[in-house]
Parts: sequence; structure tokens; C-alpha cells
Amino acid sequence: IRISTRPDYINKEILKRLKKYKVKTIELGVQSANNYILNRAERGHTFEDVKKASKLIRWYGFNLGHQMMVGLPDSTRIDEINTAKALIKLKPKMVRIYPVLVIKGTKLEEEYKTLPLVQAVEICKQLVRMFADKKIEVIRVGLQNTEEISEPGSNQSEVVAGPFHPAFTQLVESSMWYDAIVEKIKKLNVKVKEVEVTVNPIDANNVIDSDKRKRRST
Repeated sequence: IRISTRPDYINKEILKRLKKYKVKTIELGVQSANNYILNRAERGHTFEDVKKASKLIRWYGFNLGHQMMVGLPDSTRIDEINTAKALIKLKPKMVRIYPVLVIKGTKLEEEYKTLPLVQAVEICKQLVRMFADKKIEVIRVGLQNTEEISEPGSNQSEVVAGPFHPAFTQLVESSMWYDAIVEKIKKLNVKVKEVEVTVNPIDANNVIDSDKRKRRST
């Protein structure tokens, strides 16, 4: 059993109860390590709550997961990098990274300018690398596509703005592959006109741009 909750809802009594009912994994909605940004988002908890809850969860033997957000009001790229660094110190087993999307009827709809998709992909790519370097698994990047969480402007979508893409994770992974391939080409230290890239078939979708895949299949 896996649950997701707020860091200020965790205490010893609750953890004992969850242990009794065979819960294995607890994910905390952290969002940011910056208390000013947490206050701006009206989260109702501080990063100290995150630290305490994380330590308790690990001490009781649960798998610890963290969820962070990119593009919160007043949050900068430096803030998000610092959040990743702070989470790494708390040693989660897994992480989810969610760019902020604006939902109908919320305060953000009135006052917030969202991240462009390209910028969201770039910062998420950097965060994924940071966690991967510390052997922390990133189990999701971007919200899962549903009827309500879908392309802004579509019939049933509750999303009015933000860097939504049905394959956001793949955009991030493709960008990371591109960087890796370019870096290897640079290391050849010769004038290159044409390069043949060989990859495991399981990675082909991330290496080949989706538009090019469509052209090749027609």
C-alpha cells in the first residue's frame, strides 16, 4: 500500500497505525524547501515539518517519497535547485516532480504567469540529473494525463494554463538524450558531418524526435 499526504499530518501515532495496516510507502507533498514560497502558496506547513516527517517515516521503516513542484509563485530556478539539494539530504527513495498547472477557479487563475513548456522541461531535466546522481529514483515528471488534467482549452480540461504535455516525462528524457549525444560528438574532437547513433530499442522513442517518428512511419 502506498499513500501520499502532507508532512504536517505525520506523527508517531499515525505511523504506528499505518505500519499495522501494512503500508509500505509514504510520499510527502513537499513542494518547496523555501518557507517564503510555501507561505505564498498557502501550504500551511514549513520545511521543518518536512524534515521531521521524513526522519520519522524513515525511522519507522517506510519507503520515503517526496513530491516537489516547479514554477510556484515567486520561485526561481535557484530555489528549485536548492529544494532538490535539501530533499537529497533527507534521503528519499523516490521523487516526483510536478510543474505548476493553473486549475479553473483557483487564485492562480487570477494572478499567475506560468512557466513556458521549454523552460519547465529544462529545469526538470536539471533536477532529474541531480537526483539520479545520488541514486534517487524519479518516478514521475509532470502530472498524469486525465480528462480533467489535459490540454488547456480542451472540452473537459480543468487546466487553464501551464506547461502541460501528455508526454512531459518523455520530453525531459528526450532532452537529456540529446544533451548526452551532443556531448559525445564534441568529445570526438574532429569535424563531423554525419554520425550514426546506435541505441537500445527500448530507448528509441526518447532518442528520435516525435515529429521525425511520424514522418518515418508515413
